[in-house]
Amino acid sequence: MMRDIQRDELEPLATGAWILGAGGGGNPYLSYVNLLALYDGGARVSLMDPKDLADDDLVAMVAGIGAPLVGQERLPDPKVVARPLLALQDHLKRPFRAVMSGEIGGANGLRALIAGAVTGLPAVDADSMGRAFPEGQMTSFAIAGLPMLTTVLSDVRGIEVIIKRAADAKWMERLSRKACAEMGSVASACRAPRTGREVKDHGILYSTSKAIRIGRVVGEARRRREDAVAALIEAERGILLFKGKVQDVERRTTEGFLRGTARLAGLDGDRGAMLELDFQNEYAAAWRDGEVVATTPDIICTMDSESGEAVGTEMLRYGQRISVIALPAPELFLTPRGLATVGPRAFGYDFDYRPAFTG
Repeated sequence: MMRDIQRDELEPLATGAWILGAGGGGNPYLSYVNLLALYDGGARVSLMDPKDLADDDLVAMVAGIGAPLVGQERLPDPKVVARPLLALQDHLKRPFRAVMSGEIGGANGLRALIAGAVTGLPAVDADSMGRAFPEGQMTSFAIAGLPMLTTVLSDVRGIEVIIKRAADAKWMERLSRKACAEMGSVASACRAPRTGREVKDHGILYSTSKAIRIGRVVGEARRRREDAVAALIEAERGILLFKGKVQDVERRTTEGFLRGTARLAGLDGDRGAMLELDFQNEYAAAWRDGEVVATTPDIICTMDSESGEAVGTEMLRYGQRISVIALPAPELFLTPRGLATVGPRAFGYDFDYRPAFTG
């Protein structure tokens, strides 16, 4: 089934994608503004059910790559978002049937729609992460062992880098990250096209619809002047990890990533306790009074306690009143191979996955 994404769905999509970003993926606000402008100019984007893909259809996977903090300083341009897709299509000498977000989290959750609005391609209701992760090999397709094929990177200067082949997904990430760092730590990417069969078998399906659903839950709670954080937790089977006030933030941009730690002093029922959050673009682990209470791949989110607005790692500042929640990870990432790819040890920690909740 194919349907047009309506203009009034763009704001819920941005809200939901920002929450699913787990602190990363980049603030979707500017991408949302770009989409509004494209829609007001007459563009429309169709949302395609992944089950409607033919097995041999080619699907372009678009994403932004780099440090979210740098992305705030370089305004996204729809033509730059679409440029690597068009370059890859020209390189392969085969047309794409549709476009898909590499990750639904953050600004990347809207990039497929921007590319679709520019090129006329429908956006597949799926992605490869079900959230945001910092590295390109942390995908459902890599976990499935699918080959990592050509990737194109492009920047605002018009530079294009084509990485035709790499030994595996990790090597493709390393090469892409080095090129991105030279471009100024932010670039547009179109990754190895996946076939319709691969998307249906290994993609995280209906993630765009999920982001819209989450955004509507938060928006409705705000309109009713209810607790948006509590409404989201109830709707998505999440848990509240901590409510506190930001006391300290340490962050740095290195090798195309935003890395750092945030410390929160407890409020309300958490008064007297401290929470520490580590991030590499996205939140990777949380400690309450020195004890690990949540880790990747569970989706750790920071939200403004009053508005329910997601707060990205690049936007944390002293004095913010924050609710830290956890949402369930896609089940694929909880398998042994999934945890080896996106669990704590994949980020350099010396402990295993600690589920924040069960059921």
